[in-house]
Amino acid sequence: MNDLCTDIGYISLAKYNEQLCGDHVDIIHKDDGTTVVVLADGLGSGVKACILSTLTSKIISSMINNGMSIEECNATIAATLPVCSERQLAYSTFTVFHSLLQSEEVEIIQFDNPFVILFREGEFLEFPKTKMEIQEKTIYCSRIPVQEGDIFILMSDGAVHAGVGNILNFGWKREDIIRYMKPLSVVGYTAKTLTRILIDECSRLYEEKPRDDTTVCTIRIRKREPMNLLIGPPSNKDDDAKMMSLFFSKAGKHIICGGTTAKIASDYLKKPIIPSFNYFDPAIPPTGKIEGVDLVTEGVITINRVLQYARNYLTENDYFADWNFKKDAASLISCMLFEEATDINFFVGKAVNPAHQNPDLPITFSIKMQLIDELVKCLEQMGKRIKVSYF
Repeated sequence: MNDLCTDIGYISLAKYNEQLCGDHVDIIHKDDGTTVVVLADGLGSGVKACILSTLTSKIISSMINNGMSIEECNATIAATLPVCSERQLAYSTFTVFHSLLQSEEVEIIQFDNPFVILFREGEFLEFPKTKMEIQEKTIYCSRIPVQEGDIFILMSDGAVHAGVGNILNFGWKREDIIRYMKPLSVVGYTAKTLTRILIDECSRLYEEKPRDDTTVCTIRIRKREPMNLLIGPPSNKDDDAKMMSLFFSKAGKHIICGGTTAKIASDYLKKPIIPSFNYFDPAIPPTGKIEGVDLVTEGVITINRVLQYARNYLTENDYFADWNFKKDAASLISCMLFEEATDINFFVGKAVNPAHQNPDLPITFSIKMQLIDELVKCLEQMGKRIKVSYF
């Protein structure tokens, strides 16, 4: 059993003056490491295209996930979705990425979307495709071995049409996208960041007024990276040693949030807390150091900022430059949780902090727990495996 996993990030731009995007991405993760990603591009734009692409992606991802063939998927879609009265065409185009990481392989199925781009070790790799005719539709199927670091880029045709009639005469061709993304493939960016870079360039070429729905979905093959975050002392002080023992026994990096929690860890490790007085952000308390701990920070104020970054990461991701390049505590935690980690263990102490009972402070125990709960949900939406233990 290998320790590879998929890091997935996607962003869509709706056609100018349309509120709904006619593209849709559906993702299914299974505990055995299998992942199904479907990018569907609905016919036309607006509400109709949105409905068609959503139904197409949902149907295909569910059927592929349950072991059904692409012939069965295609037949089901044709029988389920309506036919356009004007063009006599049904449903939408689609790209399927089906990871079989237990066997270190992926299956790729493509129908009328731009061909998937694969970068391996900083080079573009054109993988073999088998052509199939299914119900008068040409579908290309591939089954290829993968390795750590492989980057797959799935696109709707809005990406290769970017700039048509505006900045570029004939659009941004697939080979142009390959040249643009190739040097970025070796930097170590997450899938979400690579997607943001590419979709921003598409938007620029459209002069911020997309003439077509545009979606980019990047999938990066990487090794699992565990991370551990401890916040708050346990409700029963007798559980201090138990909580610390479990926390430090876990593989991966260790983050401690909160002054009281750091003091407990310092006593447990018999190592002093070394404070820092460097305020990289005046709104975020500085970090500290304890030998054997990767990062020591303040608690609620810092986690609240991390949550703000997490919410934005799942949407526009335009705070990326704020947290990816800064050195304040919230930025460092964000990099570790969003960029590095694949599996995150939360150790949450439920002791009530007396300082939080001050009526002049806007922080209460319930707010602290809500912050943690919402952060956990955001990280799960990023595709992280999360385990929360309360003490």
